[in-house]
Amino acid sequence: MDFEEAIESLKRGLSKPLPGQLAQKSMSPLPINPKRFDFNFLEEPKKGAVLILIYPESNQAFFPLIKRPTYPGVHSGQVSFPGGKMEQEDKDITVTAIREAWEEVGVLPTDVNLIGPISNLFVPASNFLVSPIIGYTTVRPKFVPEYKEVDRIIETPLHHLLKHSTKKQKVLEVGKKIKIEAPYFDIENEVVWGATAMILGEFLQVLENGRS
Repeated sequence: MDFEEAIESLKRGLSKPLPGQLAQKSMSPLPINPKRFDFNFLEEPKKGAVLILIYPESNQAFFPLIKRPTYPGVHSGQVSFPGGKMEQEDKDITVTAIREAWEEVGVLPTDVNLIGPISNLFVPASNFLVSPIIGYTTVRPKFVPEYKEVDRIIETPLHHLLKHSTKKQKVLEVGKKIKIEAPYFDIENEVVWGATAMILGEFLQVLENGRS
């Protein structure tokens, strides 16, 4: 998809009501966990943010995903957006998203132009309430992965997500002997599922709303 067309479509899409949970649920693991959506928290969740950063490459719209290293934790080896926990010095959640993109993949904060947020998503496995923020840069960033947090950066063409063949479904084994049915995006032979896929589900609907 053309870069300028993508930016204008996202701006128009965000001027309309957000698709919210309906779009998120379209990419949710099955059976759907109602705890993700009732927001009646027994324990106050940690706040976090991710940055969906659109940038041009040969006039086409791209965005970066990252693959996490293998480590003892619930998100080991998973594919996600650059992002992380809100720190005390962050004045708002948008600052968190931009700071984390700088720390994890080297995107200069001064280069980021904000478009706006989409719906928050609760991640029960890590007790995070994640705020996805959409932004863009007018040139391709000089990516620098933070080796402790990023195994590799996956530069993803936006048009790839628009192909029906990219969206698939399979049984995944999570943890010890836990199997779930999960929709996912097949991106560079990586299974992009869970919270990242759910965020992408709403992001794509916002994009589509802006194109119509």
